[in-house]
Amino acid sequence: MARRGAHVIVVGNEKGGSGKSTTAFHLAIYLLHAGHRVASLDVDSRQQTLTHYVRNRRAYGREKGLDLPNPKHFHLPSAWGDSVKENQQAEFDMFRRAIGEVEDSVDYVIIDTPGFDTNLTRLAHSMADTLVTPVNDSLIDINVLARLDPETGVPISTSHYARLVQRARSERLAVTGESVDWVLVRNRISMLGSRNARQVHATLEAIGTRFGCRVADGIAERVIFRSLFPTGLTVFDPLDDVVGSEAASVSHVAARQEYRNLVLSLNLPQPQVLEPMRLSA
Repeated sequence: MARRGAHVIVVGNEKGGSGKSTTAFHLAIYLLHAGHRVASLDVDSRQQTLTHYVRNRRAYGREKGLDLPNPKHFHLPSAWGDSVKENQQAEFDMFRRAIGEVEDSVDYVIIDTPGFDTNLTRLAHSMADTLVTPVNDSLIDINVLARLDPETGVPISTSHYARLVQRARSERLAVTGESVDWVLVRNRISMLGSRNARQVHATLEAIGTRFGCRVADGIAERVIFRSLFPTGLTVFDPLDDVVGSEAASVSHVAARQEYRNLVLSLNLPQPQVLEPMRLSA
């Protein structure tokens, strides 16, 4: 699928509960607050978590009379006809229309994918300029990327999701001559250092070397992300009316900085910005 214009960020991992939707939504709102034009696509027809985030945010803004920045959002459902070939063609056409509608009018398109393999998942990965894969700080979760030697922790074979990414990267390289910048993001990092955390980091570095991707520190485990979901707010929005004194807490400020650091580590292209909104301190 030929494309120009917007930089496409795909958030993907076939392990459920890895924080894909929270990461995708916070990236979108951060970039909006920074003055960029952003579209978001939800291709998870089962959970639709990113779509619920956007709906909650719009509803809360209307209720409170707040002018909250919102991405131009699309939810792309799976086709459920009897013919697999016709379903895949319908999904391809739907995906192409959504991308075509925004590719020349926004700076970034952020796509949230489900925790399982679908045709839309593969289409999204084939479009990625930047692929962000949140990985919980657990050796169990790393199995979605590679099977590990039980004694040494060294990756010894490629798992299903990594093979999906490798195919998408090969196809993109063949069509456009460009590769996908794949970034593994350590997510739900424990606040306390541990032998397990060090082992997870070392294992991800080994996987990064094997698969030609980068490893970035992501976001610590924080209750505030769960508490903000019903309002569709993020740590970059004014939160005093929602969480009271917690809005100025060390944990909250740290969460903002973690996301800022994550965006910097993605090395995204920097198009000319509109008048940026004031980011929370």
